[in-house]
Amino acid sequence: MIRPMETKDMDRCVQVIRDSFMTVADTFGFTQENAPRFTAFATTIERLQWQYQEGRPMYVWEEDGQIVGYYSLHLQGERKCELNNLCVLPAYRHRQLGKKLLEHAFAQARERGCVRMCIGIVEENVRLRKWYETYGAVHVGTEKFEFFPFTCGYMEKDLAQCSGS
Repeated sequence: MIRPMETKDMDRCVQVIRDSFMTVADTFGFTQENAPRFTAFATTIERLQWQYQEGRPMYVWEEDGQIVGYYSLHLQGERKCELNNLCVLPAYRHRQLGKKLLEHAFAQARERGCVRMCIGIVEENVRLRKWYETYGAVHVGTEKFEFFPFTCGYMEKDLAQCSGS
């Protein structure tokens, strides 16, 4: 079940984000030393609290009283938003939870008047890029930062054209 995150959930959400993104770190060889700003290493309770206080909509997937998925939206103005940290714990993957979270994110963004969603990915993660493309996201560019051992890929989803996914 998807529900808004509550402040009491923050510790667990930090752990879900870190554990979920750690599989990407392991797959691509990211470590605390070579990618300290990568989500698996950089997500903290303080960062989540700051984003919460900023007014970002945050949602969790809860199953049997456990938080197993998460995402947030960063509302950017000009009817745009950014999808942040969409994730599902490894043990709960391949059960359509990510799809349901993504569709929920599209609906929440539209409810807030957004017509475009920006999505950042690890460019080398071709599987994730293709997954987002199946839901209508379009690749719009890349950028290489010296503090990351990977290329940042950027995608966008036109929310004005969709009704659900």
